[in-house]
Amino acid sequence: MSPASEALVREAQAARPQTVRGLRLHAKAATYAEIALPIEERPLRPLAADEVLVEIQAAAVNPSDAKAATGLMPYAVFPRTPGRDFAGTVVAGPTSLIGKQVFGSSGDLGIRQDGAQASHLIVEAQAVVEVPAGVSVEEAAGIGVPFVTAWEGLRRAGLPKAGETVLILGLNGKVGQAAAQIASWRGAKVIGVTRREEPYAGHASAPVEVISAADTDVPARVRELTGGKGADIVFNTVGDPFYEIGQKSMAVGGRAIFIAVIDRFVTFDILAFYKGRHTYVGIDTIALSSIETGAILRDLAPGFAGGFLKPFPIKPSAIYPLADAHAAYQAVMGSSRDRVVLVPGA
Repeated sequence: MSPASEALVREAQAARPQTVRGLRLHAKAATYAEIALPIEERPLRPLAADEVLVEIQAAAVNPSDAKAATGLMPYAVFPRTPGRDFAGTVVAGPTSLIGKQVFGSSGDLGIRQDGAQASHLIVEAQAVVEVPAGVSVEEAAGIGVPFVTAWEGLRRAGLPKAGETVLILGLNGKVGQAAAQIASWRGAKVIGVTRREEPYAGHASAPVEVISAADTDVPARVRELTGGKGADIVFNTVGDPFYEIGQKSMAVGGRAIFIAVIDRFVTFDILAFYKGRHTYVGIDTIALSSIETGAILRDLAPGFAGGFLKPFPIKPSAIYPLADAHAAYQAVMGSSRDRVVLVPGA
């Protein structure tokens, strides 16, 4: 290590804060509107040998953050600091990481243990990933859950390759956009389904064919676009509302990915399932630890560094200080399509 780097490490360790200031959930709320998010200060515990202390510069707000605050996740603990996705600077921990700008996500953070919507976060060193060049700290904070969910679904279904078709139900949602980016980066043909007539809202490495479910026979159109074959992978980001059209659009040997539900029960056609030699994959990223999630983000990082993947744009109107966290949560659970982030230092 150079003398300049050693000095930076000594300075960072000496300036290590003794307290953390952040949001605090003390009890589950009856409704999203009643989520209470007071800002509190509490002592920082000592770091373990395999941990880092990250000074948080941006933390995304996900729908799962709000759902966990209302008791929809029975394993969520109280009291706790919420927040699964983060980006910031390492200020204590292994010398090789101090001063680096990093980002991360987790199924544990903000739900089973204290999360990222605070001034600082303690997390395993293996859980953090360097922010790719050209990506802002706010954009890095917004990568987490949507891209991790999309990658994990496609990985477990068998990553798409050139010549395959990926059908994405709920294309313009954040997971849908992330799946479209990854699939097109991998060379697959991407078809997306939206509830109404609208263009694709995100980035892709190739054109994305969009089908409106409001006025189109989706399975028939998918067959037309694939020469009668159907989709090799159906990524259903919506759940039961699109279940039937997804299953009718699958190719023989196709794989279906499920990540969400509105009504738990659907009519399951066992004959079509086994005659079609289909595979169903269920994805719950809350089951992933911080380290497991960090490994996924490392797999994705070359895509962002190479420009094949792009983070979601973060609008100034979607950036909130911690004091306005209630408004940020309401925006996420309301009609906003923006990626919303909290900035603890604002």
